[in-house]
Amino acid sequence: MTDLVSLISHHGYLLVVAIVFAEAIGLPVPAALALVAAGAAIAGHVLSAPILLPLALAAMLLGDTLLFFAGKYSGWALLGFLCKVSANPETCILRSAESFYKRGKTTLIVAKFIPGVNTMGPPLAGSMKMPFNQFLRFDLVGAVLYVLAYCSLGFLGRDFLKAIGTSFQTAGHAIEEVVLLGAAVYLVYRIWLLRKNRVYRVVPRVQVEELIAKLSSDADKVMVVDVRSHGYYNADAARIKGSVRIEPNNLEQELRKLPKDKDVYLYCT
Repeated sequence: MTDLVSLISHHGYLLVVAIVFAEAIGLPVPAALALVAAGAAIAGHVLSAPILLPLALAAMLLGDTLLFFAGKYSGWALLGFLCKVSANPETCILRSAESFYKRGKTTLIVAKFIPGVNTMGPPLAGSMKMPFNQFLRFDLVGAVLYVLAYCSLGFLGRDFLKAIGTSFQTAGHAIEEVVLLGAAVYLVYRIWLLRKNRVYRVVPRVQVEELIAKLSSDADKVMVVDVRSHGYYNADAARIKGSVRIEPNNLEQELRKLPKDKDVYLYCT
């Protein structure tokens, strides 16, 4: 942390803005730590709060806006790309979508503080056709809370951070060994998750013509289910005739609608 404070002291506002913007567009960089360090630099009169705070907010809003429009025009393609680091991309997307389904637009206010949802929030809002003005209002509130929270933490805890930094420097090689061990454990964990969830990467599919034939010859034993995610489906959405709608983010209750004596075919976006 002391090294980060030192870097920010030397390179000033540009470094903070670059880190905040990089995290906002989905890169794995620690914007929260940069803001904490920036808060400590403000407390030490190295940086100016009236300059830093608007710049950090602008960087975050610019990154979020880019992802919003990228999500709006690319839909699930971008969301899948952002979730590639996840062992199960479908689950990653649905977990974020579930937050929108349960909390609505207010998700954007707290999204920055939730790992996994922080990057997914803006493109998900765009893919769900949220009006840009509405997105910007909620995202601005969330960005203000995020920047102020971590800058305040650094500002108020400047002396504590210096003490921690001194302790880390004294610990030296022990810290490096702990970090390396943690990285190794994490790598093993990711490999285990990938092996565990690989079964979900293969989804059985059926051709349209085959389903039409099935419906024509034996319609009583077939059910077609619309499982488009929240945001892609609304009351006016076109749907396959005779299909049943279930909400994929509320499966525990929705699955009770499905009969056990029929072949069930699902379709989504």
